[in-house]
Amino acid sequence: MLGVTIPREYGGLGLSQKAYCKAVEVISRRCGATALFVNAHQSIGLKALLLFGTDEQKKRWLFPLATGEALAAFALTEPNAGSDASGIETRAVYDPDKKVYRINGRKQWITNGAIAQVLTVMAKTGDKITAFLVTPDMPGFKVVAASLEKVECVV
Repeated sequence: MLGVTIPREYGGLGLSQKAYCKAVEVISRRCGATALFVNAHQSIGLKALLLFGTDEQKKRWLFPLATGEALAAFALTEPNAGSDASGIETRAVYDPDKKVYRINGRKQWITNGAIAQVLTVMAKTGDKITAFLVTPDMPGFKVVAASLEKVECVV
């Protein structure tokens, strides 16, 4: 289920988005939490990699993501911006000496964030918003709160 739309050449099933939606619908009838977990991984967590990743990135990550050996997450939401992409404060600055970007910021409420092996992290690069592949073993990466208490409302 975690590789439904990943092409067969990368270990997935290579099915259409319509087929994926039908599968998530079936899962949702049984367990909304499982459907959310699968959707965060498949639909937004790995989608940028699938659409825009280099061949090297795809070969490295899509195989384990398709089989569930690795999980993906999408990190946009921030304390002061919520999920308003234009309001994010996380910045990525290019270091020409080391030929890497340094990302500084804080993300929150990231489904799969504490258990993902690869995260698509959104950050501002000047006046643009850019997606970066980030792994938990990178210097400075830290999970501050693996799980937050949920609010229960009774109406």
